[in-house]
Amino acid sequence: MKVGIMGGTFDPLHMGHMLAAEAARDTYNLDEVWFMPSHIPPHKHEAGVSSEDRLAMVQEAVQEHESFRTLDWEITRGGVSYTIETVRKLQQEYPKLDLYFIIGADMVQYLPKWEGIEELVQRLTFIGVGRPGTNLDLEALPSDISDKVILADMPLVDISSTMLRKRAAEGKSIRYMVPETVFNYVHRSGLYGVQPRSTD
Repeated sequence: MKVGIMGGTFDPLHMGHMLAAEAARDTYNLDEVWFMPSHIPPHKHEAGVSSEDRLAMVQEAVQEHESFRTLDWEITRGGVSYTIETVRKLQQEYPKLDLYFIIGADMVQYLPKWEGIEELVQRLTFIGVGRPGTNLDLEALPSDISDKVILADMPLVDISSTMLRKRAAEGKSIRYMVPETVFNYVHRSGLYGVQPRSTD
């Protein structure tokens, strides 16, 4: 089975994440995409809301897609979330999976700095998904890495979690920038400075 792993802080999960996952699934005929919220990502500061809230938002967002799943291993494990540790465990638990790791184009250039990248490129293939303002220059990467990166196009939607957190804190709407289930969760739970209210 071909499975794409969509890792990230998802603080909050937004339509760009969903479009990237669907673009990768559709372009490379993936059987499933597993969304894997990180506990503390090695390249970012700690998330703005709890891991439980971030996991819950992902679960609610993907539940109606027949090919999307949620993987809570990094949240459960705690500490800094290194992809190589999760991939080792995945392949130990599911040795027959053909794994793909979905990343934004802005992350492709940083692959040489990833923990255990030499082992990762032996274990899986990276799918780089295009984002606004970022060029995918695979020739700039060492050949052993670039050979394991394939590309997928997606509609260019200039949305980031940082921008959404800022908008929410300023009292501006984030509706239609996040899945409706995430919008409802944020307002129901009072995340990112939003005043809690009923979504009925």
